[in-house]
Amino acid sequence: MTNIGALLPLFAGVPIIASAAAVLIPFSAIRRVLAFAVPAASLIGAFALLLHLRGEAAVAINIGSFVPGVSIPLVSDTFSALMLTLCALVTVLGVWLSDATGDIRRNRYFTALTLLLLGGVNGAMLTGDLFNLFVWVEVMLLPSYALLAMTGTKRRISAGRLFVIVNLVTSTLLLAAVGFVYGVAGTVNLSALAGAAREDGRLAFALGLVLVALCIKAGATPVHGWLPQTYPHTSPGVMALFAGLHTKVALYAVIRVWTVAFDLDPSWGWLLLAVALATTLTGSIASSSGSRVRSVIAWQMVAGVGVILASLAVGSTQSGIEGAPQLAAPLVTASLTATIVYMIHHMITVGGLISAFGVMEHHYGTVRVSGQNSLHGMWWRERSLAIVAVVLVASLIGLPLTSGLIGKFEVVRAGAEAGGWTGLIMLAVVCLGWFFGLIAMIRLWRRVMWDRGASSGSAPEHEDEDADDDEDEYTDVETESAPAPEKKIAGIAKGPAVVFAGLSIAMFFGYQPLAETVDSAVSGLIDTRGYVQSVLGSDAVEGHSLIRPLGGGDGPIELFGGDASFDGERETSK
Repeated sequence: MTNIGALLPLFAGVPIIASAAAVLIPFSAIRRVLAFAVPAASLIGAFALLLHLRGEAAVAINIGSFVPGVSIPLVSDTFSALMLTLCALVTVLGVWLSDATGDIRRNRYFTALTLLLLGGVNGAMLTGDLFNLFVWVEVMLLPSYALLAMTGTKRRISAGRLFVIVNLVTSTLLLAAVGFVYGVAGTVNLSALAGAAREDGRLAFALGLVLVALCIKAGATPVHGWLPQTYPHTSPGVMALFAGLHTKVALYAVIRVWTVAFDLDPSWGWLLLAVALATTLTGSIASSSGSRVRSVIAWQMVAGVGVILASLAVGSTQSGIEGAPQLAAPLVTASLTATIVYMIHHMITVGGLISAFGVMEHHYGTVRVSGQNSLHGMWWRERSLAIVAVVLVASLIGLPLTSGLIGKFEVVRAGAEAGGWTGLIMLAVVCLGWFFGLIAMIRLWRRVMWDRGASSGSAPEHEDEDADDDEDEYTDVETESAPAPEKKIAGIAKGPAVVFAGLSIAMFFGYQPLAETVDSAVSGLIDTRGYVQSVLGSDAVEGHSLIRPLGGGDGPIELFGGDASFDGERETSK
């Protein structure tokens, strides 16, 4: 029987090798085929892995067959397989949009950079080691710097500087935090650290720094401004890739570290919840006054990150009877379910909005919501694409027949399950954020879709924010400073938005099978023994340690709330 775990390196290896091949291949047609074929193969493989994990808790491989706990582990459970599938799907649609808007044709290295980005994302989703998480995140970011600099508006260079500076500083913090973890625990293997942050304050602080760095990369408050100041200035296709991959990798890592190493520790749940609610309000309020179309969507991304983190944190704000470490099972289940479901909804909806409005921007050569040369009258010019955009706006708002209703229902259910002041405050802030999101979408609809432009007579808004309109124009020669084209948007360019909208509707009508998969993912996050055993073997679950903490410490670091511990001696299995 084939060892599925042995195939995990292919998810990172194949895109990276294909990326190198795309650099060397001189034929644009072959590079274009690679741009579609490799993400599609990743999607098929990830979906097959997801089906396989219905009957198994997790699969893993220790690279080079080194001793568990020392080797580089790649591990996948239902949650990581689900995220692999979603990220591959977003990549396929992002490449489709980039091809339709000409990014692949104009930029020889676009295919190579996109495939390297996909390889880094897959590696980050599969690694079971904090240091290698840092490595794969950097592999993901390196091509992103080039993609941001080579596509989009004239402001992309200044936006790229901000993107590079923030990520370099954050990566330095992440690396230092990982080194701190190793100095305290003697390992950065996530499975070996399972539950350890509950038992050792030094380790909790070190892992807390890891979470801080990951939250910054996810776009959480107070270091959130880089996201809406950079993403809108790249091309629609690249922004769709970044929106579906960058922040979601960071959120995936936050969820993994929080559930495995912190074991949903209620001692820190309040802090995470406060950051999440501040992020939700900041993004939502800012989105209601954005002057550029994709800036509004970018601020909604920030708000969505806050809702996802709030859903995760609310499950860790109530401890059991008399402060026992165990959390209420129904609350934790509802919290993690809301986190995953809302993240799926957010990836689909935001990707669709970027695809729909981004292709409008590209075709008509402007990015502004109001004022001179604004994007307007799309309901009258592009009726079919406007209808698709209406579906996606409805999904963001949370109307029936879309994924938005499912995602928001799960978030409300988690808040209601928490109860008390915690649940009430969480629901009040999240609902207030959704209200501001509704205002943002109404404003976007009125100005971009319904307003005929010349007849509106409205004065430009926020003129001081973007005084130089030329800076907002695309660098493409066919769109720069050109009048609105008479020819309508090609059907092939509308395809990604149509697929995203279809996925949103399908999630509403087909939620039952998705819910079963999410339930399996939640079970694996609550009970991490299967995840740990797949990496370290059965000895780790039975209480045998593989690695001694450095510096002696003040006693063993207990795992699983005391069921296992670092005892300093490696024992053979019976």
